[in-house]
Amino acid sequence: EMLESNNIINFNGLVNSSSYHTFLLDEERSRLYVGAKDHIFSFNLVNIKEYQKIVWPVSHSRRDECKWAGKDILRECANFIKVLKAYNQTHLYACGTGAFHPVCTYIEVG
Repeated sequence: EMLESNNIINFNGLVNSSSYHTFLLDEERSRLYVGAKDHIFSFNLVNIKEYQKIVWPVSHSRRDECKWAGKDILRECANFIKVLKAYNQTHLYACGTGAFHPVCTYIEVG
């Protein structure tokens, strides 16, 4: 029914990825943040077609270590974003798996 009424907008996102597990709704900034594989997406809630992409991949050395440990380099050796939390008015706190070496950072969102 929603498809027929044209109320749905498709988001193609990342090629060959369905790793969209972490969400943060920021009503103050009218943004929806979505954590994915090596990326954080920031959607404008007023016009959902407008979005920004923050690229946050795992380092080459961590990816290599993961591969040497016998993990699948395409499916496991990445930075899967698991935590998105509003920290203050200008920053988010974000954490990712870092190819089995968890990493966290503060991201300026303005």
